[in-house]
Amino acid sequence: MSGADFLDTNIVAYAYDESKPQKQQLARQLLEGAVVGKVVISTQVLAEFAAVMLHKVSPPATANAVVKALDALASIRLITPDAELVRRAVEAQSSYGIHFYDGMIVAAAERAGCARIWSEDLNDGQKYFGVAVENPFK
Repeated sequence: MSGADFLDTNIVAYAYDESKPQKQQLARQLLEGAVVGKVVISTQVLAEFAAVMLHKVSPPATANAVVKALDALASIRLITPDAELVRRAVEAQSSYGIHFYDGMIVAAAERAGCARIWSEDLNDGQKYFGVAVENPFK
């Protein structure tokens, strides 16, 4: 394990969502780990983050604001999908009964050697392929 933490999409989105200041503060603290190389995300997280900011936060972010945020996130270690990652996501879905796209998060965190996934969506306290999930907002 690399000792790094994987950040699920909701954590990254909360770091930029001003409508939830308490969650924003905690999410920003977790993102600070990127400065010292302790944070990992995936291409999926970036894509979902952009979609959330453009369509789900109120008011929606402008395209320029999203591009600026993506530029700020560019230094974070990024796991990119390939056929083996998709296969592992299918195995996660089958083994744990989670949604396929959550399986992609699990597979990316496992590939990165992360010990932990910070997520509000996955089951707090559960381990998936040896990677523990923690909800920072509980």
